[in-house]
Amino acid sequence: MDSLNAVSRGMSLEQRIDRLESLDEIRQLVAKYALSLDMRDLDAHVNLFADDIRVSKDKVGRRHLKRWLDDTLRLQFTGTSHHIGNHIIEFDDADHAHGVVYSKNEHETPSATGDEWVIMQMLYWDDYQRIDGRWYFRRRFPCYWYATDLNKPPVGEHKMRWPDREHYDGAWHEIFPSWQAFWQNPPASDEPQVAAPAPVGEFLHRMRGDGPFPKIRVR
Repeated sequence: MDSLNAVSRGMSLEQRIDRLESLDEIRQLVAKYALSLDMRDLDAHVNLFADDIRVSKDKVGRRHLKRWLDDTLRLQFTGTSHHIGNHIIEFDDADHAHGVVYSKNEHETPSATGDEWVIMQMLYWDDYQRIDGRWYFRRRFPCYWYATDLNKPPVGEHKMRWPDREHYDGAWHEIFPSWQAFWQNPPASDEPQVAAPAPVGEFLHRMRGDGPFPKIRVR
């Protein structure tokens, strides 16, 4: 409940209620994303994003996002199911927030030998913005750990294993400096030092090593 620590933030009762309502709406936003995507209601889906969402270097807006989704879903997926898990939300101010949310997904996907069942573990790094009283996605940065046939555990490197494609790595670990630091720096003594906790509302900044948040490469 870091985001609701009114004592440290000096928030009024009205501000605390607004923060609670914002947290709930953002969580609903993520749930609506999964349902509208899986049920292919692309109008409902793209309206979860800000109306000036950037889709590519030269395309902006929901209609371009809808067309890109339509092409992608028809070509790559027969069916999908997104299962939302852990969700951390932190606020930059009353109308801007960022968050990380886990997603465990299942896909029926075409291949050269017929449809296959691909399971995936990923997380999204999100930016949220309240516009005219409603919360929207400003962007979603997907980070993947694995994707593989249901009966083929993705042990080893290059865990992204889609049918008819070269295997590759996702960004599951690489955006968090703690992963590499853990393996490179075993304890020098039997009593390793413990860092101070992150300031309220800055858990994700601390997880990033106070570096900038990851950004989508616009093509």
